[in-house]
Amino acid sequence: MKIDLTDTTSSKINKALVKARRAIGTPAVGMVLTLVIVTDEENAYDALKAANEASREHPSRKLVVIKRVSRSPRDRTKSRLDAEVRVGVEAGTGETVVLRLYGEVINHAQSVVLPLLLPDAPTVVWWPVDAPLDPAQDPLGALAQRRVTDTYAAVQPVHELEARAASYSPGDTDLSWTRITPWRSMLAAALDQVTCDVTSVEVEGEEFNPSCELLAMWLADRLDVPVKRSLSSGPGLTGVRLESTCGPIVLDRADGTLATLSIQGQPDRAVALKRRETSELIAEELRRLDPDDTYAAALRFGVDRLGESEAQMTAPEPVEPAAPTAAPARKAAAKKAPAKKAPAKKAPAKKATTK
Repeated sequence: MKIDLTDTTSSKINKALVKARRAIGTPAVGMVLTLVIVTDEENAYDALKAANEASREHPSRKLVVIKRVSRSPRDRTKSRLDAEVRVGVEAGTGETVVLRLYGEVINHAQSVVLPLLLPDAPTVVWWPVDAPLDPAQDPLGALAQRRVTDTYAAVQPVHELEARAASYSPGDTDLSWTRITPWRSMLAAALDQVTCDVTSVEVEGEEFNPSCELLAMWLADRLDVPVKRSLSSGPGLTGVRLESTCGPIVLDRADGTLATLSIQGQPDRAVALKRRETSELIAEELRRLDPDDTYAAALRFGVDRLGESEAQMTAPEPVEPAAPTAAPARKAAAKKAPAKKAPAKKAPAKKATTK
């Protein structure tokens, strides 16, 4: 069932939700949380589709906040709130309210969302794109126990990780970290099978991929060994190589679907390690609403040593910039050499006049 409301209020939206539940014969719905999705019109459909699929595991009330900026200066001063109330098949498991904000009300989105939150239930805010630099200080983020961002959607993903580390608050997380959960589980299981010390690590993946950077940060933090970051054509994260005292341990995934785990002295094993959909990532994040201390430790460790990791990532490339600066110095010295010999050429001329 779908109810459209134009130029409405939060009170009217709540009444519409009650009316819709009674109309479909389910006055009581067992929803466990409120998921607030802050996005734009372009990405709203995909985000809501992922949230509806995740709601099969986590029945929830989904509030989609779309801030519509008018091109006309005259219309920017007009505040208006339009809403779509969806209950039943169109809303997945739970309820969905699509909120479109216009004018001055855009700056007060928290006032619209607050009356619509489920009472005595946790709140999660998800920014599929254009996440704030400090999610915890954002007016909508301040309403939530958990705040989910996605640095992969940023223009400069690696620099976005620096912003996440600088503004981290308990409850923050990122889908780029969620994407490497199977990799972290597989590597931890592989190390449990051997009694060797890891001496170095190499992480291979696409350039500017935040998941690759986070995996390298996590391995450097947990193993306390040098980590080299190498580049590949993808897709995404393609391989991890652990050098140990018992031989190499390699987890390689070239096609983005099936990986091969190789351990010295053991037969190679095929491992299902496919790239997951956004709905699976959101469902995983909704399973735990407590702070992710492992993510916080890896993020802070990696950003504190970002310069060192970049030097190892492309070694020996960091040495190359020194060559162009040294070359002009040699040329300058070569140009100055004839200038020093010029007085020596004039000496014979003086002797000739003396004679």
